[in-house]
Amino acid sequence: MLLLNPNNYTREYPDKASLEIMLNTIRFFEDKGLKAIKNDDQERVWYQDFLDFVKNEQIFSQLLTPAANGDSGARWDMWRIQGFNEILGFYGLPYWYTWQVTILGLGPIWMSGNEDAKQKAANFLREGGIFAFGLSEKEHGADVYSSEMTLVPQSDGTFLANGSKYYIGNANAAAMVSTFGKIQGTTDYVFFVAETNKPGYEVVKNTVNSQNFVAEYKLENYKVTENDILSRGEKAWFDALNTVNVGKYNLGWASIGMCTHGLYEAINHASSRRLYNMYVTDFPHVKNMFVDAYARLVAMKLYAMRTADYMRSASLTDRRYLLYDPLVKMKVTTQGEEVVDLMWDVIAAKGFEKDTFFEMLTRDIRALPKLEGTVHVNIALIVKFVQNFLFVPAAFDEVPMRNDIADDTFLFNQGPTHGLSKIQFHDFHAALNLYETPNLKIFKEQVEVFRGMLVKTKTSQEQQKDTDMMLALGNIFTLVPYAQLILECAKYYKLENELVDQIFDFMVRDFSKYALQLYSKNLTSPEQQQFCLSMIRKSVFDEKRYMHIWNEHVLALKGQYVMNP
Repeated sequence: MLLLNPNNYTREYPDKASLEIMLNTIRFFEDKGLKAIKNDDQERVWYQDFLDFVKNEQIFSQLLTPAANGDSGARWDMWRIQGFNEILGFYGLPYWYTWQVTILGLGPIWMSGNEDAKQKAANFLREGGIFAFGLSEKEHGADVYSSEMTLVPQSDGTFLANGSKYYIGNANAAAMVSTFGKIQGTTDYVFFVAETNKPGYEVVKNTVNSQNFVAEYKLENYKVTENDILSRGEKAWFDALNTVNVGKYNLGWASIGMCTHGLYEAINHASSRRLYNMYVTDFPHVKNMFVDAYARLVAMKLYAMRTADYMRSASLTDRRYLLYDPLVKMKVTTQGEEVVDLMWDVIAAKGFEKDTFFEMLTRDIRALPKLEGTVHVNIALIVKFVQNFLFVPAAFDEVPMRNDIADDTFLFNQGPTHGLSKIQFHDFHAALNLYETPNLKIFKEQVEVFRGMLVKTKTSQEQQKDTDMMLALGNIFTLVPYAQLILECAKYYKLENELVDQIFDFMVRDFSKYALQLYSKNLTSPEQQQFCLSMIRKSVFDEKRYMHIWNEHVLALKGQYVMNP
């Protein structure tokens, strides 16, 4: 069973305690029921019941405290974090969001050398505390170079913090807010901890119309001591970016969880509804949309699972995760939007009904590509890897599937964030040769045409300065590592050839779509246009394969899960 089913939770954990966390969380939401979840969403009720549950079960404490700072069983284990992400997304983005922001808030603390702050954070987690990440500002957004939050040195060795932060989740109730700024009179960046219950900390307002509290907060002569300082100078800058590296991964899993719940609702509705004397699922176009949505969702999950293997196995000499991780944020979340659109076209007006999960899904799925850096920002990052990934492979030992018990503390010791263009990768061709299917064969041909274009038609200086042009190139490039990790994960899970070929049916079509977009750009040269035309291919339709996926994978989901009302 590739997709999460709360009625039959099959994800394997090597320890009983981890499985109990997941099952207890599922039980909490099923006992709460869909009606209560929808009422809380519509009335914008702060999710204190969920936070009380987290405290009573010590869930955040167990999942988000590194072993060195936590109780027995506590560790930062990406296999467990994946699973919990998916469950929270499955039941609603607000619950996932408070968890996600807590992860971001903890990042600069666990990355620091401030042992007192670490112990304080561990204690707050035991007490059910949540955390916040004070990075962005109203006038500057994610442009942290322009941060105006300032620490003013005082004669007694302390500081006074002045400034405001904007769009900061959990900042109304966080036990600790990791806040980024600058030290007055220097060029030094700084991360320090602010506490919401101390003088000088003011919550200005909630910036969103949601259950979540996404605050604008202000510090006015807020006293900061050396014990509150997490990092300074270049280290603070690296910690800001590395925290985002840790956190952006989770967005893909929120999308996976939400889409999975939506798929159950959509197939249950469509398969039981009769129009024009036939079931909705008997219409050919409906089958096609469902099969495409299912294949895309499975691909999203395969890619996200495999990315965590590289994150868990990373080191200062193996930083391949710095390509794969932003792809989870960028590619998986945008694929989630596409999955929802496909299902919504099937169920149509049902997707607006206030008592469905789908009504929340259609709104919240749009948020994920726009958080922790826009899609455009992440593609601009990803294009730095093109040369080494496509043309300069290096030898690496195979990274195994990582569902073992381990404390993934390298994520808090990632080191400098520069030098991305020097990172090397293993040869992607090995993954593309793990299966032999008709559509994968076409996809490999498209990849080679793309590589040929990059070799034979160098991008000009003008093209490199044109963000629109580079984003178009980036969209094509991302399909290659996306395919690579999908296939590596598919092999571990022994996916059948039919499902792999159905995945590459849409991958061939997407390659063609992006090639046409590149062809249409103003700066694309005539020679580049010819290569683009050669990338446009028709996927292979196989009636037997298609009906197998429809009957055994998609229609088989009918009635498998309905949330407790």
